[in-house]
Amino acid sequence: MLCLLGNSLENRPAGLYKFQRLEARNSPIDITPISRAANMINARELIGTHDVLLLTLDTLRYDVARNALTHGRTPNLQRLLPGQAWEQRHTPGNFTFAAHQAFFAGFLPTPVAPGKHPRLFAATFFGSETTSERTFVFEASNLVTGLEQVGYHTICIGGVGFFNRLTPLGCVLPDLFQESHWEESMGVTSADSTARQVQLASKRLSCLSRSQRVFLFVNISAIHQPNCIFAPPAAEDTPATQAAALAYVDQQLPNLFDSLACRAPTLCILTSDHGTTYGEDGYWGHRVSHETVWNVPYAEFVLPCRV
Repeated sequence: MLCLLGNSLENRPAGLYKFQRLEARNSPIDITPISRAANMINARELIGTHDVLLLTLDTLRYDVARNALTHGRTPNLQRLLPGQAWEQRHTPGNFTFAAHQAFFAGFLPTPVAPGKHPRLFAATFFGSETTSERTFVFEASNLVTGLEQVGYHTICIGGVGFFNRLTPLGCVLPDLFQESHWEESMGVTSADSTARQVQLASKRLSCLSRSQRVFLFVNISAIHQPNCIFAPPAAEDTPATQAAALAYVDQQLPNLFDSLACRAPTLCILTSDHGTTYGEDGYWGHRVSHETVWNVPYAEFVLPCRV
């Protein structure tokens, strides 16, 4: 049964585990240490017992994410990342729609080192060279349906226009899910978009039984242009304004991981779908084949249950 949600931000219910902020914690957050190599996580064993989070930080460049971490602007993300650092990967698509179509088909960003890299998820496909004994193989055209077929409830919390359900194209990706949500206050022009997305995700999780396994997908819109709204009085987008947007996002994420930790252990995948250009070599924006577009930050880890 669905919970009815209002548009206003609300306080979290009392009694839930509280995700401690950096200033209140003397030791790193206790997450299962996981190697960065995708084949070190046995997704085949985890599916069925773990919730799954796929969180895409839309348009986030690898260099911006790395520098923000180095300068202490993303302390909450830093505590979660294996080795307290982002892994550099190559995206399979240079704009949102293409990248997410690939993600949902099981093709997450690829490690930058040459060679064949086993994948976390893969559709049944004869001749696949990146499916291993640790890969969760699904009998469907996409991961969302594949997880639904093994008992997962699938939730999409939309962000950028490809998830807004306002046009036929804006319905293609959300229609993969059993439930999908978007409103203007979660879109790219909203200065509190991530707070609202996290609030909605937490509400939806709290409405479901802890025994119900969940695949939660969240497309974070704040980092996409116009990200200068997070760095007034800036009037145009730059790597610096994107870093400011990422710092804002970092402040909002603890409540999301708090909500996940109250339910079950969770396999978490955090990644950008693509980067963007801000004048490098004369390029502006994305859907172009430039290194700042192809290189994305990536992390995968297991978040333990706190209950």
